[in-house]
Amino acid sequence: MKHSLYIIGGLALAISMPSGLQAQTTQPKDTTMNRTVVVEQEYNPDIMDASKVNVLPKVEEPTVSKKEVEYATTFFPATSVPAGLMNPYTGKEVQPGSTPGYVRAGYGNLGNLDVLANYLFRLSDKDKLNVRFQMDGMDGKLTLPFTDGEKWNAFYYRTRANVDYTHQFNKLDLNIAGNFGLSNFNFKPGSVNSKQKFTSGDFHAGIHFIDETAPLRFNAETNLLMYERQHNMLNGNDANTAIKETIIRTKGDVTGAIGDQQSVTIALEMNNLLYSGYPKDVSTGDEYFKNYTTLLLNPYYELDNDDWKLHVGANVDLSFGFDKSFRVSPDITAQYIFSDSYVVYAKATGGKQLNDFRRLENICPYADSYIPALSEASTILSHTFDTYEQVNASIGFKASPYTGVWFHLFGGYQNLKNDLMYSSQALCTSSTGPIGNTLTFQQENTSNVYAGGEFTYDYKDILSVAARYTYRNWNSNRNEYLLNIKPENEVSVSLGLQPVSALRVNIGYDYIGRKQEPVSFPMSDVNDLYVGASYNVFKGVSVYAQVHNLLNKKYQYYIGYPAEGFNFLGGLSFRF
Repeated sequence: MKHSLYIIGGLALAISMPSGLQAQTTQPKDTTMNRTVVVEQEYNPDIMDASKVNVLPKVEEPTVSKKEVEYATTFFPATSVPAGLMNPYTGKEVQPGSTPGYVRAGYGNLGNLDVLANYLFRLSDKDKLNVRFQMDGMDGKLTLPFTDGEKWNAFYYRTRANVDYTHQFNKLDLNIAGNFGLSNFNFKPGSVNSKQKFTSGDFHAGIHFIDETAPLRFNAETNLLMYERQHNMLNGNDANTAIKETIIRTKGDVTGAIGDQQSVTIALEMNNLLYSGYPKDVSTGDEYFKNYTTLLLNPYYELDNDDWKLHVGANVDLSFGFDKSFRVSPDITAQYIFSDSYVVYAKATGGKQLNDFRRLENICPYADSYIPALSEASTILSHTFDTYEQVNASIGFKASPYTGVWFHLFGGYQNLKNDLMYSSQALCTSSTGPIGNTLTFQQENTSNVYAGGEFTYDYKDILSVAARYTYRNWNSNRNEYLLNIKPENEVSVSLGLQPVSALRVNIGYDYIGRKQEPVSFPMSDVNDLYVGASYNVFKGVSVYAQVHNLLNKKYQYYIGYPAEGFNFLGGLSFRF
């Protein structure tokens, strides 16, 4: 049978899985069968710059399910520090004969480090075990913004380890996985804290019903997620101020088929958040992290045929204990495909975004979730509430007038309750004056109107071009200075070339222009021009190199924290 892989909106549907080994493609529905085929894609040594930090909830548009086979050869960069989370790794079926092992090691200026090792043990036709290790980071002297050239000996290293086991029954997949993460970094001079360490780990067990033809299908999983922030608060350098977060997450769904093209699903997710260690102010006893439970109910109806794809449902969110609430948001998608390669769609979604410790690190690792009051005029953020996306409504048009060409136009509106942001804060007392500074998380209701477009072109395995632009107009009822961190204009352009089979070259440019607000410490725009290449020296052995910030621009991803100037990294990779 024919397998299909689609290039949509500047991103290929064959995306790198957390193991870095696999990409997934979905075959269009026909009258005979519908299944998921996973192919193994070569590792890509290009490392993504921190501009890919998820500063916003992603706006996801529907995908198209009609195209010929078009394999993407563009680079799929990995996440670079300090951005990114440790996502649970889940094993996938791979084609027989593919190499099970991969090792990559690279080093560059400013202590840039890139280490990755992965091995897939095919224990039997039904049993697979994947083991993965990754470490990346930097250690170099950077120039601090808002100073007269003051230098900062910065370092930031992340370590990730994953183990995943999958057993395939006749109609069920059993998956068990474990993940470990460690982030070590230091704060800039003058900060309240000097160093920080985040330790995380989780255990995952789940079953997945794989028989798509069955009239009743189900999935179920349980997860235990643990996370510790070693230092927090004003006296965060003390060894006894660690805060531990434990999340017990249970998920499941049941789907009943109504004929070949319709189905009804009820999905349920429960999160129990537990805090230990020192979740109280050590001097006053005030509690600023409290246990609570969230419950998400997501019933929906789906219709999927040759022309229409409808998804009609609702997100019903309840919280018990701290942050108790009851909220409802839409979960609706309508997509119409005509002339095989043209799509119009409308979408309205929403839902709760847990502001757990993992999300705090992703938004800003340098920010403190709690700062005690030093005077009556001090600001206290005693509790962090979960963010709720009340609505994210969008309309769009996608088209592929020629083979290999895709373009996408979209626009919409987003409304966020308790949007999580951060700002710079100087800590002082009335008698001694300033004693340090820090970044603190703050929350505000925000909204934005957005519009944009994207374009991709792929010619065989020789040339790939992708470009995307998004504009957002942000608003807030009060405390608009917090919008200073919000991206207003985002541009991403990449060009991939493979002039010969052994050589791959990519050139790209990323730009982030933030909303301009009258603040003391504005964040400069991101301008990152980069180039990378890999060359296959022998079978299974490649050399690679990349250079970022070719323009040597001075910019920040976080207030007051500089990004690297001109920097490079190179190394070797082995497949076996």
